[in-house]
Amino acid sequence: MASTETTVSDRPPTSSPPTSSEVLRSLAFYAVFYCGSVVLVSLNMLTLLLPPGALLIMVRVWCRWHRWCCRHLLGIRVVVEGRMPDHPVLVAMRHESFFEAIDLPNLLRNPMIFAKQELLSIPLWGRLGRRYGLIAVDRDAGARALRSMIRAMRANGAAAERPLVIFPEGTRVPHGEVWPLQAGFAGLYKMAGLPIVPIAVDSGPLYHRRWKRAGVIRYRIGTELPPGLPRATIETAVQEAINVLNA
Repeated sequence: MASTETTVSDRPPTSSPPTSSEVLRSLAFYAVFYCGSVVLVSLNMLTLLLPPGALLIMVRVWCRWHRWCCRHLLGIRVVVEGRMPDHPVLVAMRHESFFEAIDLPNLLRNPMIFAKQELLSIPLWGRLGRRYGLIAVDRDAGARALRSMIRAMRANGAAAERPLVIFPEGTRVPHGEVWPLQAGFAGLYKMAGLPIVPIAVDSGPLYHRRWKRAGVIRYRIGTELPPGLPRATIETAVQEAINVLNA
């Protein structure tokens, strides 16, 4: 994976009005990506009749389609700094926009993702999500939700085969802001018994806007943290690591 430094000065001010080029690029992106997505998601429905591996392939195709549209229509390049370990881990990732949520299967191989319960309640889409390996997060259920999440993780063989991904802030956070981690994060870390790899991302200034902007989105893979650390230690370490690009 390549490593390239990009400074904040390489980007236009986030409050500046969009240029005509940015508007045209964004309109092209919306038309091409979403029309293609209708076709690909429809094909995904057919995978419900096929072995689970067919859905994994189709999801990767859709995510690569999104990355292609970002690169060639929006002018967004992606740079990854650091490497993922080759053993089971829990990934804690900063969440600034839908970019990284869609792009995860490009960054990690067949990740299992902890997602809001509401997403998995959507007809058909929710069924596809569960089949792929999305794990529902019911933020109102407390310890019962944590136990349910761990059971779902183990039932899908995540600890043996697939990385687990959680957005520990619980929602998208504006670039430049630091939010506390959700209370359930430390409990999940303890119950999963896996090392944590924090990942920072700075997609917000380019992607989380109506008129998207060209530039570089970076992922920075942090140092692996062992299981069993005290709550205060793991929360501080993860929050610092996922915010290193937050400037």
